[in-house]
This record gives sequence, structure tokens and C-alpha cells, in this order.
Amino acid sequence: MITIHARHKRRAQALLAAAVALLTILAGVHVAAGAPRTPRRPARASSNGVPLPADPTRIVSLSGSSTQDLFADGAGKQVVAVDEYSTYPKNAPRTKLSGFDPNVEAIAKYKPDLVVISDNVDNLEQHLAALHIAVLVEPAPPTFNGIYPQLLALGQATGHAAQAAAAVTGMKREVASLVASVKQEKPPLTVYDELDQTYYSVSSETFIGQVFTMLGLKNIADAAAKGTTYPQLSSEYIVASNPDLIVLSDTLCCGQSYKTVAARPGWSTIAAVKNHDVLTVNDTIASQWGPLFVDFFKQVAGAVRKIEHR
Repeated sequence: MITIHARHKRRAQALLAAAVALLTILAGVHVAAGAPRTPRRPARASSNGVPLPADPTRIVSLSGSSTQDLFADGAGKQVVAVDEYSTYPKNAPRTKLSGFDPNVEAIAKYKPDLVVISDNVDNLEQHLAALHIAVLVEPAPPTFNGIYPQLLALGQATGHAAQAAAAVTGMKREVASLVASVKQEKPPLTVYDELDQTYYSVSSETFIGQVFTMLGLKNIADAAAKGTTYPQLSSEYIVASNPDLIVLSDTLCCGQSYKTVAARPGWSTIAAVKNHDVLTVNDTIASQWGPLFVDFFKQVAGAVRKIEHR
């Protein structure tokens, strides 16, 4: 399981998602509200040993990514509560519940028959097992393609296998189209992805970094990773690497923009800054791994095409 730099993870999931972009992303994976439920045939047991309910009707999601999955699968009506960082969709029943600082008693008040989490913080699985509440853990996937099995697994567990398969098909179709839309320059264009203004970044060994690889970009963080998938770079290293594209995933949390980047000492010499190839993205879109993540892919592909067609 990949553990995202704690500081980034805590603030990224707390941010508001862009509703218009979300509708665009999921247009290709929409399933009619009246689509029939499919009998659940669980591919695996729950994460905490409590039998998965045959037909869960009171689901609590403590992961913004899993909340996206559940609603894309068609299980939204079965969700009775989501955590404070589940900002999509807008009609999700947001509460003050937290997956980072879980309160077992507060969770139990919703009488869930299934709880979905991304991390077993404070042994939450075991505490809920004592209350005979089933738990599914859906952690950050190690690869981009790891996004799909989680969506399928939740669809299977909630009686929406067909809807989940349709959602995955739509996502894969859109990703293939985006990959085909770029030329993939030789030598490759270089990219720096910024998680916060202390220069934490992502390597290609992450589901985020693999977006750059799939679009033919060379990630400057790889050479500095040194055993970590979320390395902290230095300003001097970034300037010397001279990336063609800068992706700012700290626009909402930390107020970063083209203007703030251009004002950093020495950064005005970077190719991406000189050519205004600084992509600002919604922090949540760039950090959660549900269907919404396809929009991050779309925005990066658009920035690459802009450079290629110059």
C-alpha cells in the first residue's frame, strides 16, 4: 500500500471539487438510475473478517475516492454517510466523520452494514469488527490501472457489478483517447508535479506519476526518488532540471499559481515558466483515485498538446 505524504494527503482530500468538470468526466460512465441491481457475488471477504452483507443498504464511506466509486457504480442510494473530505458528488451525505481521525461511536450511530475506508487508522477495522460491522479497505493503488479493480470490487459488493463494469469501460475508453491525442515527443518532454510549496512531488511509481508516463513525459522526480515514491525535491534541483511542464497540485491548499511560481528565486529561467506552461489543477482531482481522476489525466494531456503544437 502506498502512503501519501501525510501533510499532502490530509489537506488534499479536504478541498472542494469542481462540479462542472465532474459531470463531464462521468458522462461517459453514466448508467440510468433505473438500472437493475445485480446479485452480489463477493470476490473476497471483508477486510475485518465480518461477513459482507448480501445486500448492503447502509454504507458509510470514509474515503473520498471510494465515495466517488460508490456513486459511479450506482450505489449512491445505499450510502447513508460519507466523511468530511468526500466532496464529490455534491449530493453525497457529507458529515463530520473522518477517516484520518475516526470516531467509532460516531460511525456506529449511522447503523452501517458496510464501512469503506482507505487506511486502517487506529485499528478501525478491528473496532468495527467488535460491533459486527463489515469493512472494506480500498487503499491508494500502486498503479494507475489499480483504480479500476477497486471500482469493480465496490460494484460487486453492493450489487452493481454491471454498472461498475460500464463505468470502467467508459474510463478506459476516455484514457485511451487522451493517450492517443498526444504525440509523445522524442526526446520526451519533462514534467514536475508539485504537491505542496515545500517541493514534495511524485515519482513514476505512483498512480499519479503514471499519468505522466502514459502521456510520454519524463518525470524529473524519478532521479531524486531514492527509495521513496513521494520525494521532497529542492528548489535548486527543480531549476537545474528545467522542466517543460509544471503541474501545481497545491492551488487550493496553499494558494500556488503561475504568479507565485514565477516569483520564486531563479524559477523565471525554467522553460515551463518562460513559456507559461504551468498547469494549475484542483488539489482533490489530483489526489483522489476515483473516476474523477480521469479529469486530471485530461488536463495534463491538454497541457502536453499545447506544448507539442506550439
